[in-house]
Amino acid sequence: MSRRVKKPLRPAGDRPKGARPYRGSQAERPAHRPGGKPPARFPAPRAAKPAPFIPEPAKIVPEPPPLPTKVQTVVVTADENNMRVDRFLEARFPGLSFSHIQRIVRKGELRVNGKRADSKDRLEEGQSVRIPPLKLDAPKVAGNLSEAGAKTLQALKDMILYEDADVMVLNKPAGLAVQGGSGTTRHIDQMLEVMRDAKGQKPRLVHRLDKETAGCLLIAKTRFAATALTGSFRHRSARKIYWALVAGVPKPKQGRISTYLAKDEGEDDTIMRIAAHGDEGASHAVTYYAVVETSAQKLAWVSLKPVTGRTHQLRAHMAHIGHAIVGDPKYFNKENWELPGGLQKRLHLLARRIVIPHPRGGMIDVTAPLPPHMLQSWNLLGLEADRFDPIENAPEE
Repeated sequence: MSRRVKKPLRPAGDRPKGARPYRGSQAERPAHRPGGKPPARFPAPRAAKPAPFIPEPAKIVPEPPPLPTKVQTVVVTADENNMRVDRFLEARFPGLSFSHIQRIVRKGELRVNGKRADSKDRLEEGQSVRIPPLKLDAPKVAGNLSEAGAKTLQALKDMILYEDADVMVLNKPAGLAVQGGSGTTRHIDQMLEVMRDAKGQKPRLVHRLDKETAGCLLIAKTRFAATALTGSFRHRSARKIYWALVAGVPKPKQGRISTYLAKDEGEDDTIMRIAAHGDEGASHAVTYYAVVETSAQKLAWVSLKPVTGRTHQLRAHMAHIGHAIVGDPKYFNKENWELPGGLQKRLHLLARRIVIPHPRGGMIDVTAPLPPHMLQSWNLLGLEADRFDPIENAPEE
């Protein structure tokens, strides 16, 4: 009597730890005949790209209520659970400046369940937050800008990729900080002071990019837009795509990275480490990646789609699977690795594209060009920047 012999399991090979390929459902996978080409892991590209954003006629929408002029206590809602204190204030009161938020927190004027809080503390549903009287910074008259102010205004205008009455998308240069910090004197948030309107409203940041990351930075020009866009990020209605140049070639070439990340803060530096579920301060982070093109198996152009938006998520995730982003001063730790000749030792990470619902209907869909140091690398390595980007069809969750 013959015996059935079980086939041995295929070895895992050198699949990076923490990454698994996206294969889709059985219905999504095309049939694969012997000798034929293997099916793509991501679904086939769409026949056509989405139509460019054409704003719908403006709807009559109420402006958010004015800032409170006396002490009030509010309760953290389910949607606000696990939000940082500073992001909570920004979402509730989009007219507030970053410096004003930091000031009331530092002075202890804001209390959570009766206790002082730090701007980076995370809130829990049901907590009571005491909020002191708030005010907008005094408006500046655009016509009376100083020479330095006029230069700042022109610098911002030169960065604009898209603009309408509610929204602006800037092409942030690498090396320019988004917000102030220790030793930072020039940053986007401070530069936006020169763009206050006649009502004193200053354009507001609704998300952030690392200082050395270039590309699409979304700005709300009104309190109404700030509230709507912040909500889109909180509910993950925004889609972001990044391009990076990494050491080596990830295997498999398309996959999903899912880890927990926790912050390690030193005196002068902050770094994200891979953590275990349940560790203090650990947050779940998910990233899809796809190799677009390679260069001599030493470097790879990788497209990235973050599902979550943790600090340094993409940089920490690529280092975690053994393919750190070229020029990353914090997470690149490959031994005996030399930068190919002609490439600049700068972070090769670009916020390439952002797609998000417009506050008044329709979609905003903006793409940023390669910054000069990355364009130089693409040219030296012979990478074709107009190739099809397979990450566009990766899942959203």
